[in-house]
Amino acid sequence: MEFHIITLFPEMFEMPIASGILARAIAAGLVGVTAHPLRPFGLGSYRQVDDTPYGGGSGMVMRPEPIAAAIDHVIGAHPGLLRVLMTPQGEPLGQERVRSLAAHPAGLLLIAGRYEGVDERVRALVDCEISIGDYVLSGGELPAMVVIEAVARLMPGVLGNPDSLREESFSAGTLEYPHYTRPEEFRGMRVPEILLSGDHERIRAWREQQALARTRRRRPDLLAPRKRG
Repeated sequence: MEFHIITLFPEMFEMPIASGILARAIAAGLVGVTAHPLRPFGLGSYRQVDDTPYGGGSGMVMRPEPIAAAIDHVIGAHPGLLRVLMTPQGEPLGQERVRSLAAHPAGLLLIAGRYEGVDERVRALVDCEISIGDYVLSGGELPAMVVIEAVARLMPGVLGNPDSLREESFSAGTLEYPHYTRPEEFRGMRVPEILLSGDHERIRAWREQQALARTRRRRPDLLAPRKRG
């Protein structure tokens, strides 16, 4: 899976891809991550990428020309990429959406805005818009990193144990069940006896029950589709 990012701050991606799962996936040739600097596509001798908003208002708005030129440049070299604008106005990112992004064969082009946002006409240049939550950040770089991490770990071979994907939160439409490890007792809190029983079928049933109960308590909205069904 190839990830390309258009950004004013390509250096922000250096550390995340140099450690952990992503670093191993890149080294194994399973994932590629390339940050394309937007500034060279800026206008004039100062490489301007933003301007004051029409109609007044605070802050600056990213101009459409540099972004369009950068998109054309990346797509010209890597045709077929799904063009994704990272914006708080976009579709909320959930695990189903992550799976659909992971299924795109050519890879993703993530566009990270800055300042007060991008010129509205940029939206006509992308295939979809994605938000990672109902809050505002200084730019789209951190959301783009979230998308890269979430999608990359679904690629075959990226995780050491592929079975873990089936047990994680949201994979089955619920939060994940509680986890325990050594010691058996910690500050008066004991590991549930069933996990020490060795009875794998009872453990499986307990985990499923715990996952459902935890979801009802913490995220009942995740169970709403089940109720409608």
